[in-house]
Amino acid sequence: MGVIGQGEGHGGVSLLHALGAGYGCSIGVNLSTKVRLRDDKPSKEVEDPNGVLDAVVAVWVEAGLEKPADELFWQVRSTVPMGVGLKSSAAIAVAAIRSLMDATKIELSNADIVDLASRAQLDAGVSLTGSVDDSWAAVEPGWKIVNPNLPAAEGVLLEGIFVEPEDWKILIIPRDERELLPNPDRFSQMAPQFEKAIAAMEQGSLLVALTENGRASANALGDAQGRRLANDLLVWGARGAGISGSGPAIAAVIPVHSELTLRRIVQLAEQRGYKTVVTDIWVE
Repeated sequence: MGVIGQGEGHGGVSLLHALGAGYGCSIGVNLSTKVRLRDDKPSKEVEDPNGVLDAVVAVWVEAGLEKPADELFWQVRSTVPMGVGLKSSAAIAVAAIRSLMDATKIELSNADIVDLASRAQLDAGVSLTGSVDDSWAAVEPGWKIVNPNLPAAEGVLLEGIFVEPEDWKILIIPRDERELLPNPDRFSQMAPQFEKAIAAMEQGSLLVALTENGRASANALGDAQGRRLANDLLVWGARGAGISGSGPAIAAVIPVHSELTLRRIVQLAEQRGYKTVVTDIWVE
C-alpha cells in the first residue's frame, strides 16, 4: 500500500522555560516537520536517534488506540534544526500522532495530541518536563502559558497571539547540538531571574519575555557565549533575543520593514562563523 497516513508539527521558540519559571510557554514558527506513515519499508531509513517515533507508537497503543498496521515505517522531512532548543522533538511527536490519526481515522482534540506528544517525549528521554508548551506550539499557532503538571486541557493559564505577526521576522542561530540535558537544580536557582520573564508575559511584553527568559536560561546553562551573542543581536537591531529552550540555539525578533537591519545582523553573525535561519511566526 505504501503511505497510509501523514501529519505535520511545527517548531517554535521559548518565551518561558518550564524548569526555571515553573510554567512553560513557546510560540510556533514557520519551520515544520512532516511525517508520513507507511505499511512498507521505504528506501531510506528514517533518522530518529532519540527514539521519539517508537515512543509515540508506544503511548498510542497504551492509550488504547488502534494501530493501523502490525509493522509501521516512517518517512520524515523537517526544516526544524534538531537538538538545539527549537522544539524538534515536539514537532516530530505531533506530526507522528497526526499521521496515526490520519491512518486510523481517529479524531483527537489538540489537547489530547499534546498529552500524547508530551508523554512520548518523557518516555524517549528528550524532555524533563514533558515539553507541554512545546507540543502546544507544534499543534496550533499562538502562545500558551501552561502548567506542565496538569493535563493539557486543564493546564492552560493564559494564551494569546503574537500581535501583528506579519510585522516581524524570526532570526535563528542554531549553533551546535547540545550534548547534555539541563540540570534542574541550576534552573531552580535562577527562579528569581525567570520571574522577570513571567512578569513580562503577564503584561503582554513578549519580546521582553523572550529576552529575559533567554538571559536566565543562559545563566542556568552556564552559556556565557550565548548570552553575549544574544546581547550583540540586540545591539545590532533585534527587538528581542535570547536562548530558546535549553539551547544552544538563539532566536531574535526583527521588524520586517527593517530589511537593512536584518541583512546586517545576518552578515555580522555569519562573519563570526554562525549559520543563520530566517523565518516567520506561524499563523493560520
